Amino acid sequence: MTRPLVEAAALSKHFTLGGGGLFRRPGETLRAVDGVDLRIMEGETLGLVGESGCGKSTLGRLLIRLIEASDGQVLFDGADITGLPPAKLRSLRRAMQIIFQDPYGALNPRMAVEDIVMEPMVIHGAKPDAAARQRVAAMLELVGLPRQAALRFPHEFSGGQRQRIGIARALVLRPRFIVCDEAVSALDVSVQAQIVNLLQDLQREMGLTYLFIAHDLSVVRHISDRVAVMYLGRVVEIAPKAAIYDAPMHPYTRALIAAVPAPHPAGRAARRAARLRVEGEMPSALNLPPGCRFHTRCPHAMAVCRSVSPPLREYAPGHSTACHLHDPQHRPAATEEFAA
Repeated sequence: MTRPLVEAAALSKHFTLGGGGLFRRPGETLRAVDGVDLRIMEGETLGLVGESGCGKSTLGRLLIRLIEASDGQVLFDGADITGLPPAKLRSLRRAMQIIFQDPYGALNPRMAVEDIVMEPMVIHGAKPDAAARQRVAAMLELVGLPRQAALRFPHEFSGGQRQRIGIARALVLRPRFIVCDEAVSALDVSVQAQIVNLLQDLQREMGLTYLFIAHDLSVVRHISDRVAVMYLGRVVEIAPKAAIYDAPMHPYTRALIAAVPAPHPAGRAARRAARLRVEGEMPSALNLPPGCRFHTRCPHAMAVCRSVSPPLREYAPGHSTACHLHDPQHRPAATEEFAA
């Protein structure tokens, strides 16, 4: 992890909505991703967490240009790919792939597994010949499926096996960067562990870089090198996983970690969780609150939080957060207990 492979600079995606809804006005703007700065180092796994609707999947798709950005830049291996024309982008797609959340909906039920895995190769100019079939068979074995699976159809497999097929399809072009978009959330817990271990083995063997999007913080802790926390379209904290889980700086991160079920909920851990419980629902991205976007739910909100949006700043080596509580200019003595 010596240099960034993927970078986002002031990256935004705003959707303009049409009218027709009961409570929707024509021309409203939904700020799904709003000014994100991010670096993913070569060979690392960056975990991305946050509540549903915070913009995690949209950000992942922006980084590989499955959707186009409204503003900002995406850099891949130091080159700006934001405005690449389709011809040049197509060749770059060999290096960037995605594993989707739903192992049932992500596979064409009318295609045999061999054709599903081979399809990216054919799109990029390979002939569906014996050499291509041999490569597909080798890739299936690499993800833990027998070669005979190539002749079967998706409905003949379990959810975990289907996700292995999706992984094989994503890896058959030998990419460098993979977006794992909730890649294990639709699977049973025991199967989740198998797929996570498989992804780690493949990373070591193929030198892959992952953006691992998930809700389950225990899974993210297991697989990630660093963790980024999103809230309402922005990254509010990013740090090595040990710092995120042992010494979180942002109140939202602390609340997320406190909400993780503990084996023994009694005593001090339960009191800590109760103290950090976040009340209310996340505001709509159609009507963002002024200032810090978390201030409407934050138990430590100050006057400045309601009017000034805090920038993402590094307050410890490798540990950045967007929170006025850690800014010496705004931090009151009353927050000493929070920082302890």
